[in-house]
Amino acid sequence: MDDDEDVPTLSAETFAALQEFYTEQRKRQEIMTKLEADDKLKENILFDENWQLSQFWYDEATVQALVKVVDKMLPDGGRVALISCPTLFVPVKRQIEDRATVSLLEYDRRFEVHAPDFIFYDYNTPEKLPPEALHSYDLVVADPPFLSEECISKTSETIKLLAKGNIVVCTGAVMKENVEKLLALKLCQFQPHHRNNLANEFACYANFDLDSVLR
Repeated sequence: MDDDEDVPTLSAETFAALQEFYTEQRKRQEIMTKLEADDKLKENILFDENWQLSQFWYDEATVQALVKVVDKMLPDGGRVALISCPTLFVPVKRQIEDRATVSLLEYDRRFEVHAPDFIFYDYNTPEKLPPEALHSYDLVVADPPFLSEECISKTSETIKLLAKGNIVVCTGAVMKENVEKLLALKLCQFQPHHRNNLANEFACYANFDLDSVLR
């Protein structure tokens, strides 16, 4: 018998998937290497949206508005958690500099470049958080990746575990009833927008007068 018959072979689809995985790994390692050489490069990295992860980046006006809210509401020495809104991290970090702590909770491991401020987060396991993070954030800003009752419910569990004060949630207008019931947040006049126009109307909810902060 030919020994080659016992050697497992990969299908073309599996081989292509592996190639894509290793290519992505190599790109990520190249980015990490560059960041280790020059920490300032972190501010210039902008990853493409991954639609499979339901990623849709905010437009510049929305980013600046939310950065202003964080800056105004966060006390010196305070802590803010950004859940599933990774493109806010660099603008917020740049604005508040060293006067407060910014943590990014995100599923997409490309954003590990922001370690040690990166915390891997999967909304399917909402309670899987570092012990030191529990009830330690003065402000939590969240943008659940999917417009579903399951996603908002589990993300809300995480928010409750992290927050000790103010909460902002940006999500679809269709989730209004869920957000009000789960977190007792109120609809704001401010509306978030995205770089790529989405069919769903988005809204912002908070447990404080966010609109007055933006005036």
